[in-house]
Amino acid sequence: MAKLNHLVTLLFVTLKLFTFLNAKFVTPPPLPVLPLPSYSQLQWQQRELIMFLHFGVNTFSDSEWGTGKENPSIFNPTALDANQWVDAAVSGGVSLMILTAKHHDGFCLWPSKYTDHSVLQSPWKNGHGDVIKELVNAAKQRGVDVGLYLSPWDRHDRRYGRNKQYNEYYLAQLQELVKKYGDVKEIWFDGAKGPNAPNMLYYFNDWFSMVRELQSTINIFSDAGPDVRWVGNEKGFAGSTCWSTINRTSLSIGNGSIVGYLNTGDPRGTDWLPAECDVSIRPGWFWHKSESPKKLSQLLEIYYNSVGRNCLLLLNVPPNKTGLISDNDAQRLKEFKSAIDTIFSTNLAEKSLVKVSSQRGGPDSDFGPQNVLDSDHLWTYWAPSEDHSDHWIELTAKEKRLKFNVIRIQEAIGLGQRIKRHKIYVDGKLVASGSTVGYKKLHRLEKGVIEGYRVKIRIMKSRGIPLISSVGLHYDPFWNPK
Repeated sequence: MAKLNHLVTLLFVTLKLFTFLNAKFVTPPPLPVLPLPSYSQLQWQQRELIMFLHFGVNTFSDSEWGTGKENPSIFNPTALDANQWVDAAVSGGVSLMILTAKHHDGFCLWPSKYTDHSVLQSPWKNGHGDVIKELVNAAKQRGVDVGLYLSPWDRHDRRYGRNKQYNEYYLAQLQELVKKYGDVKEIWFDGAKGPNAPNMLYYFNDWFSMVRELQSTINIFSDAGPDVRWVGNEKGFAGSTCWSTINRTSLSIGNGSIVGYLNTGDPRGTDWLPAECDVSIRPGWFWHKSESPKKLSQLLEIYYNSVGRNCLLLLNVPPNKTGLISDNDAQRLKEFKSAIDTIFSTNLAEKSLVKVSSQRGGPDSDFGPQNVLDSDHLWTYWAPSEDHSDHWIELTAKEKRLKFNVIRIQEAIGLGQRIKRHKIYVDGKLVASGSTVGYKKLHRLEKGVIEGYRVKIRIMKSRGIPLISSVGLHYDPFWNPK
């Protein structure tokens, strides 16, 4: 009997082993290529377009950099309506608005208890106003997020130039802002100051630590991050090569010698620090009666060279003296959003046949070519086999030829930025080439509209296997290279 039981046990083990060896396991995703974005950085990247609001005493003194000696009595926006600001933002497709809580002149748009140079001393609302509170309340009603800029350079406060005293003052105001007004999604720091400004050591690490302690999901912007970096200019243009990765140890806030490095990033960078492209809808940052908004064609050019180069676009739209966003600015912002929707709401490749060089895990895996045409541009993607070195994806029209002048490629950046070089062919003819892709790469074709049956994207070089999350062919009716 014991012998029979032993045989039965042996047979059972053999059957289990046979079943295990013949089982078909789901192929896991490839290993990430470090560094990776944080959750907050991923949410930030997907916004694509956010708004800056430069507003303060400069609005009333018709200047860009105030002296710090302005009388608070000049600040009197008699028709200020933050709901109108938010309406303009929503009409422009904006989900985050960053307000200049304090600019270089030191005037505070909230009633700070650490200074008398604020709305408290202005005639607006008889000294009982709070611009930040008005924006926060209006934005909350529409589901729009808020960010704040607190200028490190302060031309008014007498403590500026005395390291310990001024850093205590600055940190106190920082705490007011990030404790009093609910969730702040982005905080903006910079190193801008005039050549004759007193020497001043900013305790940036202390500031960053305090902000992070009080707001766990906030993104901190500065020349050197730690979450978002400056792109190196105020034109809204990133480098044609633009990595979200960079070495933070090579960066410092206010260092004008590193703008080229900020513009392109670094494929060997150890930190995920994507670039934000700041530019104003007008020539100046503050509202001036003599200025008008940029043409739609200029804004689209900026869009292709910021969002279309793996960056986020921070577009400044300044309120005027009455406290409203001017009608021509609001209208231009609305036109900008409408143009982007016109170009990108339809993917002309949507019904194409998709063929790839290889597929990770074989034809039954989760990494097939169909993923590049779905609505998820982040976590579903085509992954080639690691056994192949030639990586390409080809879209073929089912019936009539495809007609387009914009090609969109997106990487699955949740697993790292990978693509170093790529080329695009239409019916075997080279039509575009480039280096990095990242979250989004837009090729607006130099020769205009192209028609063809087959579009092939060939990845020439990458960090690990490339992971393409989305591909699109689009028609831009506003683009006329001739």
